[in-house]
Amino acid sequence: MSARARLRRSSAAVLVSAITAGSALLLTACDPSGDTAGAQPTTAAPSRTATAAPTGTPTASPTPAGTPSATASPSAPATPAATPTTPAKQPSATPTKAALNLTKGTGLTISNGTRYVVMDGRTVDFGTVVRDLAWSPDGKRAAFVDGDGNLETSDPDGGHKVLVARAPSGTTWSHPTWQVFVPGENDIAMHLQPKNNLQFTADDHGTLRLLTVPAKGGAPAQLSLGNFSSDDATPLPETGNLWPNGSGRYGSSTYANRNDGQVYLRDDYLRQQGGAVTKGSQPDLSDHGGDLVFVRSVDGHDHLFTKTGGYDGPEHDLTPKTTTDCTEPVFSSDGQTVAFRTPDGVYTVPTKGGTPTKVSDTAGLPAYRS
Repeated sequence: MSARARLRRSSAAVLVSAITAGSALLLTACDPSGDTAGAQPTTAAPSRTATAAPTGTPTASPTPAGTPSATASPSAPATPAATPTTPAKQPSATPTKAALNLTKGTGLTISNGTRYVVMDGRTVDFGTVVRDLAWSPDGKRAAFVDGDGNLETSDPDGGHKVLVARAPSGTTWSHPTWQVFVPGENDIAMHLQPKNNLQFTADDHGTLRLLTVPAKGGAPAQLSLGNFSSDDATPLPETGNLWPNGSGRYGSSTYANRNDGQVYLRDDYLRQQGGAVTKGSQPDLSDHGGDLVFVRSVDGHDHLFTKTGGYDGPEHDLTPKTTTDCTEPVFSSDGQTVAFRTPDGVYTVPTKGGTPTKVSDTAGLPAYRS
């Protein structure tokens, strides 16, 4: 069965209900590298059980600015994070107490380029700078880029670190994601091998490529990219690729291309195949049904869109009335919630639509731990 057919059959129900108007939002510029909001640090590992997103009255929420045109043309991919207007701060020795941290019991974590990771209602001191943290599917290991720009993994409390690979001089690594596949009985009969890899972006003097490396360590190699079997033979772009996110038991993933502004799917079950599916950037792939969430610019702001069915399903604007930039979206483990970043913190919104709820004052990269 082709990847396109399999993805179509895995479609979730069509998302419904546009987001209702939120309350007024007063935005301030944030410096992601120096924001250390949260409670006092602890080394205790949080629970691995993810629950529904927290409720409660948010201190602020993205507010309406009129309904965007349904035919608005998508623009170039959004910048992953706002560029600071002042020199970047060095990570502080201790975090500043936050006014809001509703991550307890949700599985949601936030990394912001300091040594402190927001999770389970508190902050955990990893003992090193943590950038672009991502979780293994079982929630037992974290992957991140450390203060030296190298790729590391660790336990959820920052312990038992493993240096997976060192970045070459002049190359910047970012946004690691896990690719894990545990063969079932039928998979073994087809001689499919298990996978436990990390995929990430390498910026080599401005040239972007996707790399892969065994999670236990080794030499990174360029990630292979090939077309869906039903498409023409035009090769997919090998450069300009960034923001990989892996998901699902078969090791599928999604990524974006900076040069053509497209979101791509990559299937790696019986053989590697993939292709472009929509205009956008910063995509994430749900474990449930192959649904996508991604960023697209509408009327001067970055909105969040979902696409059900993976390849050619319908699209839905999750933030149609936002007056701020909504970026870096990620699905919760159960696929019912999307967490995302704004300049003043992290919010969540139901995948079926609704009013966003602010859950943290820390402006950083959200991720969900199973």
